[in-house]
Amino acid sequence: MAEIKKKKGWDAGVSGNPKGRPTGTGSVAKLRKVIEQQIPELLNVLMQKAMAGDVSAAKLLIERVLPPLRPAEQTQPIKLPAEGLTEQGKAILASVASGELAATQGAALIGAVGSLARVVEIDELAKRIAALEKLEPIT
Repeated sequence: MAEIKKKKGWDAGVSGNPKGRPTGTGSVAKLRKVIEQQIPELLNVLMQKAMAGDVSAAKLLIERVLPPLRPAEQTQPIKLPAEGLTEQGKAILASVASGELAATQGAALIGAVGSLARVVEIDELAKRIAALEKLEPIT
């Protein structure tokens, strides 16, 4: 005897109401439309309160209109020795310790020297492999 399976719920990916509720017909959308029409007057009132000394109105205007200020570090030229990466790293650390460079700038430079060390290492390995291949051809 064949069993008949009962369908439970909706089919996956199939909506029970394909057209759905039109956008902009909910209560929030209606409220937004009303407020949107009043924005120029609201801004004028808020500006007048801020100019009259209302700190909270001024704070609200500034927070919403001006982007937050982020500290920016000035670029600082630094002379690095040409001898080797270790000496360059030591020079960077000395510059941070003496206050010539900010700690974040020093960290970025140390990271760059570390990346350069990996590149140099890969380059040297490639040269060694090429030299070995010249001595003993791969059969």
